[in-house]
Amino acid sequence: ANLPYPSRLAKEKLREKDDILAAKFMEIFRYLHFELSFADALVHMPKFAPMFKKLLNNKDKLVELIKTPLNENCSALVLKKLPENLGDPGRFLIPCDVLEFDNCLALADLGASINLMPLSIWKKLLPTLNDTKMVLELADRTISKPTGAAKNVFVKVGKFYFPADFVVLDFVADPRVPLIL
Repeated sequence: ANLPYPSRLAKEKLREKDDILAAKFMEIFRYLHFELSFADALVHMPKFAPMFKKLLNNKDKLVELIKTPLNENCSALVLKKLPENLGDPGRFLIPCDVLEFDNCLALADLGASINLMPLSIWKKLLPTLNDTKMVLELADRTISKPTGAAKNVFVKVGKFYFPADFVVLDFVADPRVPLIL
């Protein structure tokens, strides 16, 4: 019988053998018992003895270092004078302008690394798209193939213009919030 990958079988046998040896070692190690004081351990570790000696001789200084004066940030936490939690705002909308769409809102999805635009909006803006081989897994675990990609679309947020790349997807968007940035 010819095996397609004989080296893989040999590696698996070695791995099994190593696992058995490791289990035996752990079994022996569990039953070991040492009676060794801290002082005896220091005697057997001459490299670390000076460091431990300095630590033990300067323990009063260490206690002084532990006492840290509180600044305004720490004292707010200790005295429980933190601002009241206002809760989840629900969604984060950015007022923006995209080409011919003035005063539209975009959903700022801070976890996404792509910008989405519905195909219906894109058809109103520009007729051509770049092809893409991208496949997206959406939040509801469905797989979707985008219609195309749009490069360097200028989005005005406030008084600033930002170039953004959009993935154009055929989906029904909320007319009030057509974009996901």
